[in-house]
Amino acid sequence: MRIGLGVSVLARGRAGEGIAGIGSYTWHLGNELVRRGLAEVRPVSFRWPVETGLVGEVPGIQVPSRYHGGALRSALLPVRTPGARAIERRVDLFHAPDHMVPRLRRVPVVATVHDAILLAHPEWYDPRFRRLRRWLWRQTTRWADRIVTVSEYARAQIAYHFDVAPACITVVPNGVDDRFFARFSAESREAIRAEHGLPPHFFLTVGTLQPRKNMERVLAAHARLPRSLRTDCPLVVVGRQGWQCGRLVERLQAAEERGEAYWLPGLPDRELRALMQAAEALVFPSLAEGFGLPVLEAFASGLPVITSSTTALPEVAGDAALLVDPHCHEAIAGAMTQVLESPELQGQLRARGRERARRFSWARCAEETLAVYTELVG
Repeated sequence: MRIGLGVSVLARGRAGEGIAGIGSYTWHLGNELVRRGLAEVRPVSFRWPVETGLVGEVPGIQVPSRYHGGALRSALLPVRTPGARAIERRVDLFHAPDHMVPRLRRVPVVATVHDAILLAHPEWYDPRFRRLRRWLWRQTTRWADRIVTVSEYARAQIAYHFDVAPACITVVPNGVDDRFFARFSAESREAIRAEHGLPPHFFLTVGTLQPRKNMERVLAAHARLPRSLRTDCPLVVVGRQGWQCGRLVERLQAAEERGEAYWLPGLPDRELRALMQAAEALVFPSLAEGFGLPVLEAFASGLPVITSSTTALPEVAGDAALLVDPHCHEAIAGAMTQVLESPELQGQLRARGRERARRFSWARCAEETLAVYTELVG
């Protein structure tokens, strides 16, 4: 089966912005499809050069125009997206994993929609062109013959906000990369910790500094711990600046000056994995997640997890994490204290987390996605 795989976000990441989120999903899915001999993957990129690093990459299709201009024209007029004919000639099915869904006529289209947070909480996003973006996203997603999403929570949200029948949405969970299971030596972990000037004990929180990630409440929760604990076990924040984060940055810098926090805006993947194996716990009480991959990555790393009891996070975490109300910094602080005061609880969470993480693999993701392709192509 010849699968056209949208790689625009992945190609843009390889061109300099870094690969994360949707780009990582695209890369893992494409590689597993090829490695396991499940499909021939033909990468398709709007504007960006087709350079993806996929295993066994075949010549791709580069559509020279930007996606959104052509999509807007196709949404306003009953015409195909620019580049549609070139795509239709060379594939049996097109999969858009990155929200760039072309309007095609001759081949089925699958769209992965990771969440509906932009539609459910527009206040968390840049207001520039927000209304147009939401409208266009709804229109283009409806061009898909099948929507794939990553959790039952996301499925319900997409059905509601996109006005799509739930039967047209298939849940295929993400996987966790095998590299998170690989253990660093004690010497390597110590060297990376010392390189960043971190103390032997610390809490870890990860994610772009933006309202949805709820880091202001994480800081408030940490500030409720006794002074000695705040300095003996500071909060290490890994994430770059995002939307509406000015006040958070000020609070974070003030906590740094008191020796209660460390902010690492850009951290190489290897160093982040080492810190996941060295920390006391991951504190990840996000306000909304379609999936919550950092939870699985922490599980695979053997790191106890404190996360939200809302949205998709309980679905991913199961009984392997401490679940808290993300709106209550007292609850978050209480869970942090529990972890620090109970080595037995830490051990239980580490064991449950590793077991839980092994249930989610990219091989499983590829096989279940292939089943969607097969159903549509026949």
